Amino acid sequence: MNESLDLDRKYQRLLELIAAQGNAAVAFSGGVDSSFLCKAASTALGKRAVAITIVSPMLPKSELACAQDITARVGIEHILVEEAEIEEEVAANPKDRCYFCKKLEFGAILKAAAERGIGTVLDGSNMDDLGDYRPGLQALTELHIMSPLREVGLHKAEIRDLSRRFNLPTWDKPAFACLASRIPYGERINREKLARVEKAEDTLRSLGFRQFRVRSHENIARIEVAPNERSRFFSEAILDSVSQTLKSFGFVFVALEMEGYVMGSMNRAL
Repeated sequence: MNESLDLDRKYQRLLELIAAQGNAAVAFSGGVDSSFLCKAASTALGKRAVAITIVSPMLPKSELACAQDITARVGIEHILVEEAEIEEEVAANPKDRCYFCKKLEFGAILKAAAERGIGTVLDGSNMDDLGDYRPGLQALTELHIMSPLREVGLHKAEIRDLSRRFNLPTWDKPAFACLASRIPYGERINREKLARVEKAEDTLRSLGFRQFRVRSHENIARIEVAPNERSRFFSEAILDSVSQTLKSFGFVFVALEMEGYVMGSMNRAL
């Protein structure tokens, strides 16, 4: 089958699936998948679709700004739900932390949606999310969250293709995960550690790096950048600047992961 035709059919099925809900709220993080889902929901439902973002210590300010830009472009109402505290089940950072986090966050999104007479919440997980350790997916199942991108069989690359077709600036946005994913399982999470990681990653972004993580191992910052960006670190000026800046945030040691960025690398410890 012609790939373009197959993609068109998946997109049409997606619109039909969302439209059949009558109204819906998109759990919106500002990432590639949920940004595309906002576009699709707005197209399918018009003003009967809203986007809901949980504003917590685990969401960087840069991601919130991106989310606000996307909703303005798409023309979908954007609701912000403030979650200032980190619940104990999440702060303890067990290996199924993502399960507890999703259960709490999506519970708050369901509540905010219900207050507006909306009974369906959509999340942006896609077919590729089934291939990694994703305990959060179990929470979505238990809460009866709808994952329409998965239901119509869309993969990440296809979502990027469609996003580019609709001129969404997120079409080539690097993969992202919440700040809690930077801290190894078993090491306690708090606001200070998350803020330190956020500032460290803002530093790399300001230097022009695109795909990266700053993994926080107690007082050690372990930097991962995309393999094709590693060579930029082979400069004394960059090495000194990054090291000094991250140490000013409270890290004692700053290291560079030699193999570069690998999605889900923290899951190796499991």
